[in-house]
Amino acid sequence: MTQAHSVDPKTFSPERRWSPKKALFAALALGCLLYAAAVSYMYVNQSSLLFKPEGDLPAPSAIGLADVELVQFQMSDEVTLAVWSAPPAIEGAPTVLFFHGQSGNLADRADRFREILNSGFGLLAPSYRGFPGSEGESSEPALISDGLELFDALHAQGDRIVLHGQSLGTGVAAAVAAQRPEAELLVLEAPFTATVDVAAERYPWLPVHALMRDKFATRDIIGQIEMPILIFHGAQDETVPLHHSEALAALSGPSGQLFVTPDGTHSDLWSHGLWDEVSRHLPIN
Repeated sequence: MTQAHSVDPKTFSPERRWSPKKALFAALALGCLLYAAAVSYMYVNQSSLLFKPEGDLPAPSAIGLADVELVQFQMSDEVTLAVWSAPPAIEGAPTVLFFHGQSGNLADRADRFREILNSGFGLLAPSYRGFPGSEGESSEPALISDGLELFDALHAQGDRIVLHGQSLGTGVAAAVAAQRPEAELLVLEAPFTATVDVAAERYPWLPVHALMRDKFATRDIIGQIEMPILIFHGAQDETVPLHHSEALAALSGPSGQLFVTPDGTHSDLWSHGLWDEVSRHLPIN
């Protein structure tokens, strides 16, 4: 007859197997793994979080921009960009070299372009690398290099040039302005001190200053820009808070002017008279 063996219940007690110290260690280990996974995800996917091309690029005439031509502009590294181009309708008027925001495509800025053209100004608006109509991949060095090449092409024609950046494009426009003082005016529409600063505010629990490759640190170069700088921001902007423009205005010294729209947001500054203000600073002749 088999004799039953008695078992001490303490041997298999959950409390004995999972002491508070072991449970705390396990929780910390899991937390570290989850944090490392989040950091890895943000690092690997940072380009898609910063650059967000969307849709197809239509012909300018299809959205009411009959005077705008689609130009296939080949850069020095043989990457081809789609560029919307129109000469000034008024002789002697400047051409606006326009750098768009982080998402969508050029067609989303059609109302802005229409207002520029209706004022008699010219337009040169590139679709960034990797955005609809253009080859290549977006990055801070590539966008700035392309901006400089396009500026030089305009300048070689003898055009008066206004640099206009919208949101993400303010980082490109400011970088071009710092290296090409021949421009007459720099317009910053809803700018940031740096993309890395915006990211740090949104994700304070991540080491974004160490992670981000494309920092677009306008704060570090705006003091070097000697041309007039017009800075526009909405007080109700929840995408890039107003304090970014306030800081840039302070750093720009006498070159910069800040225009704050009390009820303006991130994308509606043109409906609050942005271009009217820009036009007042740009005599045609």
